Amino acid sequence: MKLVLVTPEIPHNTGAIGRTAVALGLELILIKPYGFSLDEGAVARSGTRYWKHVELSQYDSWHAFLKARAPARESLYFFEEHGAQSFYAPHYVSDAYLIFGRESKGLQPEILAGMEDRCFHMPMPSGLVKSLNLANAATAVAYQAMRAKLGG
Repeated sequence: MKLVLVTPEIPHNTGAIGRTAVALGLELILIKPYGFSLDEGAVARSGTRYWKHVELSQYDSWHAFLKARAPARESLYFFEEHGAQSFYAPHYVSDAYLIFGRESKGLQPEILAGMEDRCFHMPMPSGLVKSLNLANAATAVAYQAMRAKLGG
């Protein structure tokens, strides 16, 4: 499985997600443009001493990512506030790409076009919270996907 961040804006979130990727043995894929420089200490501080162990791939755009990786449609899982299905619903494949958008606006409409059936949300029953911090959401999704893949 792979964690994919499309145009991340906040270095602390990216660092924390990198730490989760290391903990779970997942590749972290970052798609530009970023709202920060990977050279900034904030990314490394959030990933603490684990950032050097992140299996990191970077692409200049969503199109460049698709061209280089050519992922199967069924391996793409998009996570959005208004996804049609719960993130508990899908069968996660072992080569899954768990895809998240930028903190302020989510994934761009052109990325999601035609992928409505591949969009998932995280249930928030209280109704008091609109969304979760990106690092928290990515971690919860990664653990759920691994749990589901491993059968519980």
